Amino acid sequence: MSKRTDLRKSPDAREKEVPAESSAESSARSLVESFGKSSEKSSGDTSRESLRTWLRLLACTNVIEGRVKGLLREKFDSTLPRFDLLASLYMIPSDTKRGMTMSELSKRMMVTNGNLTGLVDRLARERLISRTVDPKDRRTQLVKITEKGRVVFDEMTPDHSEWIGSMFAELDAEECKQLYKLVGKLKSSALSAEI
Repeated sequence: MSKRTDLRKSPDAREKEVPAESSAESSARSLVESFGKSSEKSSGDTSRESLRTWLRLLACTNVIEGRVKGLLREKFDSTLPRFDLLASLYMIPSDTKRGMTMSELSKRMMVTNGNLTGLVDRLARERLISRTVDPKDRRTQLVKITEKGRVVFDEMTPDHSEWIGSMFAELDAEECKQLYKLVGKLKSSALSAEI
């Protein structure tokens, strides 16, 4: 059976493949349940719905990420962090001489420099990326995708795009736009929350 047909399994078959509930999801679910029992209906509705929505977002993220990780491993013997790093560097125009610093890469990928160093080392050994010293600051390394890295990334992107499209298939274009807008609003709210 081809890997593409795996995404089109019946809902019953897909449900069996859903990763087990993470500890974060379990904690959030318990929190929602206990909050619902202990709060006044009038004051707790918004908070309870916020928790339920957070749980749903977390579950969706875990399901989609888990499936993409598995598919990248099966089809390309690759990992999601590897794909993400190549994607970040691929977006820089090939005629740009500068590349990205490790700090810029870690910020874009939302990981620490320490987590990124080993991955950068491995991809450099495979000649998928190159590292050079920044002429303006000799303490800084600039990382750039190589032609070989572009070829490898180009092989993965059509499948990756199809996988994501398949997982979003039950949403039409307008619903995707609405969801994108709402998640953007949530991101702004989370970043500006005074906690």
